[in-house]
Amino acid sequence: MTQPVTPPPSLPRTVGVFGGGRMGAGIAHAFLASGSRVIVVEDGPEAAGQARTRVADGLAKARAKGGAVPPEDALSRLRTTADPADLAPCELVIEAVPEDAALKARVLALAERRAPDAVLASNTSSLSIGALAAGLAAPERFLGLHFFNPVPVSELIEIVTGPRTDSELVARARDWAAALGKTPITVSDSPGFASSRLGVCLALEAMRMLEEGVASAADIDTAMTLGYRHPMGPLRTTDVVGLDVRLAIAEHLARELGHRFEPPRILRDLVAAGHLGRKTGQGFYPW
Repeated sequence: MTQPVTPPPSLPRTVGVFGGGRMGAGIAHAFLASGSRVIVVEDGPEAAGQARTRVADGLAKARAKGGAVPPEDALSRLRTTADPADLAPCELVIEAVPEDAALKARVLALAERRAPDAVLASNTSSLSIGALAAGLAAPERFLGLHFFNPVPVSELIEIVTGPRTDSELVARARDWAAALGKTPITVSDSPGFASSRLGVCLALEAMRMLEEGVASAADIDTAMTLGYRHPMGPLRTTDVVGLDVRLAIAEHLARELGHRFEPPRILRDLVAAGHLGRKTGQGFYPW
């Protein structure tokens, strides 16, 4: 009989995830696989049910590929709900809603009211942690935990410190990352942090090269996968991340850091046409 998974002492026993889309479901999966209980909050009962299905599908796929965690054990520790009050027992609540500053600020303020003793974290890939903390009663208990897609197999967590983040919390977050089997990096609050700033810069230049006819999308990507040992080229990565997500980040970075991050026309045109990458079946590549 398979023994249930128990979390290591350094990991929160109960984790809340506000938002059950692709990233939120992946974050829930990662904590469930490490033994935590997870409460996912979504916008309505139907969305909550869809979030549970996403997590269940991810756990089943991981098991089929040789994963050690039985899906039934993990799902017994998962609760999906439309009521933010259910976050009350959480020790950590991670916001994983779309990359919209006003939306994230509202969600974080609500999470703080419903789980006043919890550490709060944002999964933002580019927005200011200091600005998001401005509406919180306890900004010292808030930081960025930037997970990467697909969360269950990605090895990196980017820990982003705001101007008032407690240094002891950063040390705890590094322990959480290690307990999840991931490698943490710590960066100060700055536009795009380290990962998005570098990744978007490379992707935007690849798009400009494609616009100018320098090479095909496949050949541009191959230049990076074989020439620089990147596991995936910048254009294919953009398809996986979502062209709409990359556009929003690029627009934010252009406002904060200047014209070098201005989105190319090809990106704006593809997003306007609804070609958002893997999730819609077409981006720089057909899927």
